[in-house]
Amino acid sequence: MQRKNDDMYVVRKPSERDPFLLLWKARGVPSVPHANNEKGNSCGEEVSAVSFAKKLFPELRFVNTRRAGECGLLHRLDTDACGLLLFATTQTSYDILFAAQRNGKCLKTYEALCTPNNDNAALLGGFPPQTLRTLQSPDSFVISSQFRAYGTGRREVRPVAANSHTAARKKSGTQQYTTRVQIVEDAENGVLTRCSIANGFRHQVRCHLAWKGLPVRGDKLYNAQYDGSALQFECVALSFPHPLTDTTVCIAV
Repeated sequence: MQRKNDDMYVVRKPSERDPFLLLWKARGVPSVPHANNEKGNSCGEEVSAVSFAKKLFPELRFVNTRRAGECGLLHRLDTDACGLLLFATTQTSYDILFAAQRNGKCLKTYEALCTPNNDNAALLGGFPPQTLRTLQSPDSFVISSQFRAYGTGRREVRPVAANSHTAARKKSGTQQYTTRVQIVEDAENGVLTRCSIANGFRHQVRCHLAWKGLPVRGDKLYNAQYDGSALQFECVALSFPHPLTDTTVCIAV
């Protein structure tokens, strides 16, 4: 996980043939300006991935998004995380990619360095009883659940499963969210995992890993033994249908 985590840079520039932008977001930089700085689609002047991209490619300011001020951005990363962000640079490409994303045709892949702790979910509270991992091989498994908001200010989320208590099930939606996990390396400093999702919920991967006893190192919200270190969580690959040709585009760093 030795990449340019503290710098923002363009991974793939847009063109007439490729009306999208791939950007590496630095750790500690918000994906979008905070709400009090947003003014329609002007995106404000706060340092963010959106403002960085807009300065390089002013055409982004004319792309209307589901949330005002996101300037073609199709998905977010938490401020403490780093990794790939996808922007559409025209309204047509945004509409096509947004629909593809809602239909589960955009795959996001993350690398997370985890600190195994079988008591993590119990220490944090609010999680359903643990179930056995669904193994595909000795080093891979699948986690699925619904989700609900949790905690003070609803800053966190919790999985909701069939064995969750009634009150939790009433607070969740009906959609199932699935995280596919592969154990890449079991090293002295933790377990390196590679996780992929098609349809995503806020904090989905981090919360699913925490539930299964693999909290991410440096995770303030979902690691019961948070040690003050930086969050070791990166979006390292994106796969999506090309908005003009419908062929699959795969970008990895």
